[in-house]
Amino acid sequence: MLRRLMCCGVALSAVLAGPAWGAEGGGQPPPDPTPGGPERPYERDVAGPRNVDSLSVAVTGDGGDGVRVAFDRTSRAEPAGPPAAPRRFVFLFDESLRFHPDDFPVCARSTIEQAGTAACPEGSQVGRGTSHLYPEGTADVYAFNTRHANGLRGALVVIPASDTILELTWEKVTKPYRDRGYRWALDEIVPPTPVPPEQRVGTRRFELAWGATHGPASFATLTGAKHEKLRFGLWSEFVTGQVILPETTSGIMNR
Repeated sequence: MLRRLMCCGVALSAVLAGPAWGAEGGGQPPPDPTPGGPERPYERDVAGPRNVDSLSVAVTGDGGDGVRVAFDRTSRAEPAGPPAAPRRFVFLFDESLRFHPDDFPVCARSTIEQAGTAACPEGSQVGRGTSHLYPEGTADVYAFNTRHANGLRGALVVIPASDTILELTWEKVTKPYRDRGYRWALDEIVPPTPVPPEQRVGTRRFELAWGATHGPASFATLTGAKHEKLRFGLWSEFVTGQVILPETTSGIMNR
């Protein structure tokens, strides 16, 4: 089923070249970059704070022919208190990046559920990071290459400390985002839980680096020869109905 297009919410966009969204775009939220992906179960919007997010990204060599892309998102609530919990995140990657999941082993969700991340095949881990909880504390985050039960390519983001497994799918972005300089996206659904949405708490910071090597293969590589600045974004939807799109650019270090 095609995902419903977003029609309401509050947008916050970095001022970068490309179509204007948010306050500069007449108050309309940034459109869904991957509306054809898997659909999250419906939940009504709830009252809550306005999230203010910022994003930085570091691109470094992976020791082979490719790169690692490290997302670092920070979030705070206005006027105060814990950030609203998320429904979806869409990691947006510069059009110069190509990904090679077919060159890496896969780990099934059932494997992690039954035996933990240590049971995943060697070489299937393609990312790692840290979740910074509110108001304090951290938890390790792991990302694994996978093929979902429906056959789609994607990833599993796993937070063992909270028994969390999030499913992501690889998607090509829609034309407004291609015009903005993106090509591929990882679409992450945060499923509903028994906790009422107004009582869920978002993270104050979330770090996740994508990239790995397996034999001669790199998970992420660059096309072309000139890469002064690469563009990245993190389209985010929260339980309040708010939709925001922090964006940033990054050069390439240590390659």
